[in-house]
Amino acid sequence: MINYKTVLQGSYYTAIDENQVGYQANSLVCIDDEGTIARIVLAEDNDYQVIVNDARQQGTLVTLSDDQVLLPGFIDLHVHAPQWPNAGLALDRPLYEWLEEYTFPLEAKFKDAKYAHLVYDNLVETLLANGTTTALYFGSVDNTGNLELVKSCLTHHQRGFVGKVVMDNPEQTPAYYRDESATAALNETENFIHEVANLNENQTIPVTPVITPRFLPSCTDDVLAGLGKLASKYDLPIQSHCSESDWENGYALATHGKRDATVLDEFGLLTDKSVMAHGTLLNGEDIQRFKNRGVGIAHCPISNVYFGNAVLPAKKLLSENVKVGMGTDISGGYDPSVYQNIRQAIMSSRLLNDGVDNEITPDLRGKHDAAITAKNAFYMATVGGAKSLNLATGQIKEGYIADLQIVHAKYPTFGQQVPEDTFEKLMYQTTVSEIDHVMTQGVFVK
Repeated sequence: MINYKTVLQGSYYTAIDENQVGYQANSLVCIDDEGTIARIVLAEDNDYQVIVNDARQQGTLVTLSDDQVLLPGFIDLHVHAPQWPNAGLALDRPLYEWLEEYTFPLEAKFKDAKYAHLVYDNLVETLLANGTTTALYFGSVDNTGNLELVKSCLTHHQRGFVGKVVMDNPEQTPAYYRDESATAALNETENFIHEVANLNENQTIPVTPVITPRFLPSCTDDVLAGLGKLASKYDLPIQSHCSESDWENGYALATHGKRDATVLDEFGLLTDKSVMAHGTLLNGEDIQRFKNRGVGIAHCPISNVYFGNAVLPAKKLLSENVKVGMGTDISGGYDPSVYQNIRQAIMSSRLLNDGVDNEITPDLRGKHDAAITAKNAFYMATVGGAKSLNLATGQIKEGYIADLQIVHAKYPTFGQQVPEDTFEKLMYQTTVSEIDHVMTQGVFVK
């Protein structure tokens, strides 16, 4: 008799690849003491009932109800943690104005540990409640607040990736909110790496520090070069924004005579551990560069509507085997739910496919064969995010980390419904209210 820490009995969906979602009815997902899926037992397997009986006797059996299903936890590849209080605010303003008038003043408040703790505790709990088991966070310039974010991830058992934001360019950042110099920024980044290592001692899910130049306009060449070296020295993930908007794109060309993807690459900031947010204006050469380097893209469909100036060609990127995951981009994205972003990703792709200007004839109006499906978006929210962060999670699969969510159908079916129909309804209808339980590394956190 094998003793599992938890045995989940029920039906589940998991992405097989970008176009296929697998379904298993009434299975047993057996989770070991390390929080790993040790075994998946199908209803027809010989020892199915033996395992059910043993788990029931040991009090480790969790049986899903008829309207519940098991899904992998979602991976959010782009969250500006200190912007959480501003979610839904000033989204009608241009990006530059939005940063100067709303975002930078708010982020500057996070040098206050008490304020940071209050916000971050709520944010991490909210994301977990929404089914987000892993999050890649931009912190703020000040490490006092960043360490509070690390502590919140550890306390609430979320798989956190956290970066000290670097912005030292006096021409593009306010005097009250920037790194004093390139040297100071690099020293503070290195200090943050060591502080996180200390906090990680004896933790089940350690937080990963992330090298985080905000974006090209906010950083000097000296700081970009130094951050590239730190990423290499400590073998760490890197995150930034890339080709996010006409303004950012234009800045790179005007100041460097090159596209921002090229500049970041030259400083060693595009690696197979890099995640670049948005990418709505990436051209063919940039996309090939990302593919060659193994860079992941954080697709932030809600915020891209407001600040991206274009629609990310997600279907094209997936077909070319570029890593693409999903990001909420709080607070450019107004909602903490990856489900909402799954829906917007599908809607935006339909707009890209069909076009939006009714004065153009239908044959010329859209970018044909650009529409994605719920399966494609689900893949990005799970497997795509895991691949971008090089994690063995995002799938319900033996040997993978048990980061999971149990959800129930929002509405009755009024009759028989095939599994594929149920899946589509879940993607379109699930809100925080339908997410009953969330598990990270085998531990229930909701």
